[in-house]
Amino acid sequence: MNKYRNEEKIVDGIKFDSKLEARRYIQLKLLQRAGEITDLRTQAEFVLQPSYKKNGKTIRAIKYVADFVYYDVREKKTIIEDTKGFRNDVYKLKKKIFEYKYPDLEIREINKNDI
Repeated sequence: MNKYRNEEKIVDGIKFDSKLEARRYIQLKLLQRAGEITDLRTQAEFVLQPSYKKNGKTIRAIKYVADFVYYDVREKKTIIEDTKGFRNDVYKLKKKIFEYKYPDLEIREINKNDI
């Protein structure tokens, strides 16, 4: 159990942080098999701020890691999904920066009521 009481789950050899995320993955795999979505990826990274050097020290990049990214055939656009049981302050801040840096993309939050 982690600090949010999520249970890790392994599906297709991929470790998911929660049962909710694993269930969503299974749904998305079915949608991909049906041809409704393509190019399904898990744990896709988006750089919000690149790394840099200050006073001789390297400061790490700030990244947002999406649970899922795929292309929706019907909507004709790339979808970024994040399964959320709880929206913490770090996530809220990263989402705002993401929306600023990637204005053509949006994060869809999926919770247990959506699955």
